[in-house]
Amino acid sequence: MFNNFSKLNILIVGDVMLDRYWRGKVRRISPEAPVPIVELENTEDRLGGAANVALNIKSLSATPYLFSVIGKDDEAAVFLKLMSDNHLFVEGILKSYERKTTVKTRVVSGTQQLLRIDSEDTHDLSLDVQVNFIQRLRTFLDIMPIHAIILQDYNKGVLYQKNIRDILQEAQIRKIPTAVDPKKKNFFEYKNVTLFKPNLKEIREALTIPVTSDVLALQNAANLLREKIGQTQTMITLSEKGIFSEAFSQEGFIQPTIPRSITDVSGAGDTVISVAALCLALNLDLKTMTLLANLAGGRVCESSGVVPISLAELKKEWESFT
Repeated sequence: MFNNFSKLNILIVGDVMLDRYWRGKVRRISPEAPVPIVELENTEDRLGGAANVALNIKSLSATPYLFSVIGKDDEAAVFLKLMSDNHLFVEGILKSYERKTTVKTRVVSGTQQLLRIDSEDTHDLSLDVQVNFIQRLRTFLDIMPIHAIILQDYNKGVLYQKNIRDILQEAQIRKIPTAVDPKKKNFFEYKNVTLFKPNLKEIREALTIPVTSDVLALQNAANLLREKIGQTQTMITLSEKGIFSEAFSQEGFIQPTIPRSITDVSGAGDTVISVAALCLALNLDLKTMTLLANLAGGRVCESSGVVPISLAELKKEWESFT
């Protein structure tokens, strides 16, 4: 199973960003306002959003191909350098004067996040950028065998109704399984996807029925969701309670988490969808997929900041559990 990860090509389409960290110590409160003064010690930029999914795919020994749109600004140069430094495919990144590169700046003292500052555009792609983007994607799919497609939506404008429909249509024509990590704006646009992976908060906000974290309520939610979008499989992350999974031909179940010392939940969803997509590409059974995704998501929560999981870490988690 793990050896076969290296044979996979995974296409990732969605919103990318820089995760920026300003780290320092707090020794006093400001005399100007009741806020802590952070004595800045170091700064760090990491790849975030769909780019973190690409990092996870690469770290698990598969080959990621990332397609997204960024600005033509200083942050874009930082983003592309990080992509190159991590030996990631950069030809799928389209630069546009019409938007800024998304940056999430976190002010951190020790392991505690004190503040987050977001700099971003969230409007949809213009028609010209959209046409260029989809044409690049189609041309790439014509020449590169792809084993699964991940649509990673953060509601920053790269994914919206028309190009979601175009991408899923290409996947269906080419018989490529699709995995979606949705957000509120486009929640019901992902028609007939293979795997739909919201978290509990997102599915509660999207559906008109109450959704608790028990199996029956989650199964009812998945059934209602299937009536609206027709997904083959559903995976709902439940934070510390684990992951609920079900399929059109298989009743739902909850894979509970194992006890951990949680440091930071940032990026856990990226890791879960990455592992799930690899399992999907290998046509692994739902229980194996859910267990692996749950172990991987839990493992990255033990690290500070947005970090990918390595294949060695996932193997160790698997061996310890089984």
